[in-house]
Amino acid sequence: MSADTCERRYWGFVPPIPAGGITALARLAEERGLYGLFAAQVWGPPWVPLAAAAGATERIQLASGIAIAAARSPFETAMAAIDLDRVSEGRFILGLGSSVVAITRGLFGSPQDKPMAHLRETVAAVRHIIRGAHRGLTPFEGRWYSADFAALQPGEPPLREEIPIWIAGLRGAAIRLAAEIADGVMGHPIWSVDWALERVEQDVKAGLEKGRKRREDVHLNLAFFVAINPDRLEAIEDARTTVAFYASAREYEPFFERHGFGEQVRRLHDRVERGESVNTAEFVPDEMVRTFALCGDADEVRQQVERAWSVADSLWLTPPGWGLSLEKLAFYDQMIARTFYE
Repeated sequence: MSADTCERRYWGFVPPIPAGGITALARLAEERGLYGLFAAQVWGPPWVPLAAAAGATERIQLASGIAIAAARSPFETAMAAIDLDRVSEGRFILGLGSSVVAITRGLFGSPQDKPMAHLRETVAAVRHIIRGAHRGLTPFEGRWYSADFAALQPGEPPLREEIPIWIAGLRGAAIRLAAEIADGVMGHPIWSVDWALERVEQDVKAGLEKGRKRREDVHLNLAFFVAINPDRLEAIEDARTTVAFYASAREYEPFFERHGFGEQVRRLHDRVERGESVNTAEFVPDEMVRTFALCGDADEVRQQVERAWSVADSLWLTPPGWGLSLEKLAFYDQMIARTFYE
């Protein structure tokens, strides 16, 4: 393990691939000295790859990054957290997020229409269940979730009654909520470094003040898409589809607008909603890619990442995976490792 790795906490990622691949990735991450591994929910839940990674490792932290709060009952989320904390012997972090309406309502059929209030209620319900399920639970009455727990048979106590909960967010309200009620703030990998430094710190401070908490009470994890390549133009091209994917979400329009790319994303939205083909190069110019993905050679990217450490407690550096071949993903993962871990 390098001196840099000892001092700084980096995260990796495990996808839902065959178990042998998860085992290999998890062991490699632990050998590299990474602090933790995320598994994300885009469609399916993140629990399965995390459980496989837990069985292959001994020290590394394991977190859902993220589990979509509206995709399931808080009771199921709490039970999954208890199980994963037990399977990993106390290494699990429950990362929650609200996602976008196209996914929560369009795919999961969730009726919730106030994502921040729903997320606040979910955290309260999950904590209530984790703390008391082994003793017998008093009823929980919320706007979106109510349960009397009459059929619950108290069982084995959880490994920890206080499993850390981190909340992910894109813009102000979610970041303020995370700092106020959660144990950690999870940054979005589409953030620019400038956004993380100039905007997020203000929102974290506001959330801490509302929750009457100190900065050291909340872990701030920042995430960035990274394409390290001696051929800068190739790196930009490889990251373009990932930026386009997030730019195509209507809820993200104000975020891109604040960066000066409102016109581009509105044109992209109009084309997508008409069902027409989209040439990402036309709607996502090079300047936009460079803003939302760290592209360039190792020295260029290292300088940008160094700036983030002025506020971050940990970093997740991930290849811009949308549209890339497995070979390209492996290449960029190796370049990140050589630059920061090895």
